[in-house]
Amino acid sequence: MYFCTVESLFALILLVANLSLDDIILDIYNTASEFGDSDLEQMQTDLYALHENPIDLNHTSDEELKQLYFLSPHQIDAILAYADKHPFEEIYELKLIPELTDYEIRNLLPFVRVSASAPDKTMYAREVFTNASHEIIARADARNIEQYEGPDPAFAQLRYRFDYQRKVIFGGQLRRPVGGKAKDLEYGLYMQLRDISKHIHTIVAGNYQASFGQGLVLAPVFHGGKSMYVASAGQQNNGLRYYSSADGNGMHGAGATFRWEWNKTTRLDVSALYSMNRYKDTTWHHAVGANITLRHKKLEVQLTGVEHIYSDSIHPYRNAKYNRHYFRGYRQAVLGASVRYNYGWFDLFGEVATSQNQEWGFGTIAGSRFYPTDGVSLIALYRYYSPWFDNEYGYGFSESSRINDEHGGYLGFDITRLNHWRFSGYGDVFFFEGYKYGLGTDTCTLGYDALADIQYIRHDWRIDTRFRARKKGNVSTYSARFQFDWSQGGWSLRTTADANITTNPLTTNPLTPYGLSLAQDIAYNFTPYTLHHTPLSLRLRLQGFDARNWENRIYLYEHDVLYAFSIPATYGLGGRAYLCLKWQIIKRLALYLRVSETIYARDWYIEKHPKSVFADQTGRTPTKTDIHVLLRAKL
Repeated sequence: MYFCTVESLFALILLVANLSLDDIILDIYNTASEFGDSDLEQMQTDLYALHENPIDLNHTSDEELKQLYFLSPHQIDAILAYADKHPFEEIYELKLIPELTDYEIRNLLPFVRVSASAPDKTMYAREVFTNASHEIIARADARNIEQYEGPDPAFAQLRYRFDYQRKVIFGGQLRRPVGGKAKDLEYGLYMQLRDISKHIHTIVAGNYQASFGQGLVLAPVFHGGKSMYVASAGQQNNGLRYYSSADGNGMHGAGATFRWEWNKTTRLDVSALYSMNRYKDTTWHHAVGANITLRHKKLEVQLTGVEHIYSDSIHPYRNAKYNRHYFRGYRQAVLGASVRYNYGWFDLFGEVATSQNQEWGFGTIAGSRFYPTDGVSLIALYRYYSPWFDNEYGYGFSESSRINDEHGGYLGFDITRLNHWRFSGYGDVFFFEGYKYGLGTDTCTLGYDALADIQYIRHDWRIDTRFRARKKGNVSTYSARFQFDWSQGGWSLRTTADANITTNPLTTNPLTPYGLSLAQDIAYNFTPYTLHHTPLSLRLRLQGFDARNWENRIYLYEHDVLYAFSIPATYGLGGRAYLCLKWQIIKRLALYLRVSETIYARDWYIEKHPKSVFADQTGRTPTKTDIHVLLRAKL
């Protein structure tokens, strides 16, 4: 049996001592090129659930570890192999796995635990309801209080969640969107059961998500796309899982996965699902699908099929060039087959799929991860989506938000072999045969996206420098980011500087094709032994920006109340500030508060918004103020 050295143990304790869950979520976002709004809400819900019910490293599976978005398939395999050969006795034995760096272990520690005995899979109704956790959340926002855009600024939300060791989960939420009325209330209900009998692995009902293979047939709501986690590119397979948001994304219905497991390395999963969504206002969308997954040692093979049925014929606006290949009609069949095989240093993966359209479309992803030595990861990926390939529930690795009419090649690297240093980056070249929305060209668009990131990491501080060059349509963008993090005791500081420049022959303002932003974050976590035993945390950000063209906008993740997020497009000329407060009133009751304000230069704002309320009030500075309040009860 191996034992961690005292030095390694002490180093890991220092790494995790000042780390909060919000910091990990922020790091995940900062490593990504692009995320969608719904993506982050579900990601935060998943990570908070794992934090409160950690994964047992000695009794886990690949599908459970895939919920940790920062782990690559190679790292997941390494953790499972280590636990199989010699079960963990201490959580800090993660240090002995060569595929994991100190920085990755730091992110992993809040979500894992070690147990010597296998969990009892038998569930009794009395135990479930006695030992489960109940979470009730009430949230109220006042957004854009000045009301210079839109009517009613109020937003309200009520959420409930029941969780028994992540085996029995159900809940729902009710919310009133900004500007909505009583009839506009949005709601969502969900339920998930895991391992309720020998062969019934998963049952989901209400709002849920389904993802298999590389996502060409069924993809999850959260998909990171291009990021610094280059070895995770193309990782989509999460099976059937609940979806807690009420934003209308995901699937609505029921699904089940049945499992036959012969040993730890051989199993067969059979999944079936049904979904009924409203497509626009007058049409219902029904989806019936199935998946077969066979996993034997280092080989995994999947077959997936979905039949889409619409209550009325689908006809996208015919005069738009960008959607002339989108699906039209009453029924659509989508079929796919995927494979993954680990062969020594190589991890091969791919999927082929076809979709029924006016003509049968074809899509494929093929790639390989290569690990020549510890601390070095390389990936090569090729994808092709024919113009007629179109699938509403699918999303593969892509430059566009829709997998249609695209082919390209992607190369990435991640080097963590040198102490304290991390070098990562990627290069992606893509080509569109036809017209794409917003590109400003009619046909044959060739583009590229290249990124390089250099990090120097110590126990209590880190420097991160990133460069990116991107060309899409007529617009070429070159950007850079510098970030410095420091933490000591309860204090943490983060300085972030962003700059970009664009070239676009069609721009209406060629004199200011740049964007600049400088942000300073200050956070302090009071210990439980101060403020009369009342834990309190504060986060403050001050930011100045100059990005007068929309093409030069800068996205910067902001902390918010629990399960919420803010990624505003910093656009214009002005400054922005926000203050976040978390107050743990008592053990089971917490209050979250966020106040933010953006101040714009009056001359620039009036020029861009001549009909706003500020144009009629001489001397009044254009501002935008938001207030978010959330109360959480954990029973």
